[in-house]
Amino acid sequence: MILSVLPIFLAGLGAGLSLIIAIGAQNAFVLRQGLAREHVAPVVLLCMASDAVLILAGISGIGVAINAAPWILQVAKWAGAAFLLVYAFMAARRVMSKDALVSAEGSSGAGLWATLATVAALTWLNPHVYLDTVLLLGSLGAAHGDGRWAFGAGAALGSVLWFSLLGFGARFLAPVFARPWAWRLLDGAIAVTMVLIAAQLVLST
Repeated sequence: MILSVLPIFLAGLGAGLSLIIAIGAQNAFVLRQGLAREHVAPVVLLCMASDAVLILAGISGIGVAINAAPWILQVAKWAGAAFLLVYAFMAARRVMSKDALVSAEGSSGAGLWATLATVAALTWLNPHVYLDTVLLLGSLGAAHGDGRWAFGAGAALGSVLWFSLLGFGARFLAPVFARPWAWRLLDGAIAVTMVLIAAQLVLST
């Protein structure tokens, strides 16, 4: 039984990783938290749980309902773009202002709930998450019939592996980010990434 669903499970793992690893606002935020060693476990767990819920929704067929109500994606598009621009401004301010720069350890001083609210917004206000995780993975999973749950489990495991690596593995880059210029460079890259993603959202149909 296990061997019969293993290829489907691995297909889900590959599909999940291929979608999750792409550079995006959520990944940039998780990387920064990992480098700063701030609230890493709660952030990683929230990302994993969010992906698991979205994958389950897609496998269960909820993507059909979303596809039938395009206004949901429109609301997420504009709200997500606005949030990304605000976050981009905050990152740019850390680059330009000495008072806003993080310390050598990378601490931003943000509380746990504020941090979790930020990562939740970066996740759930991104319309691409519904297109990729719910609709695309849901469609790919549905093609496997009863094996779609194994496909979904594989995709969820991909999320667990990636966010664990991104959040907890970032500490190995700590020697590089012991220098203030490295944090300036990272925050500058984050600001540019957020603006580009926001523009992509606004310009998308």
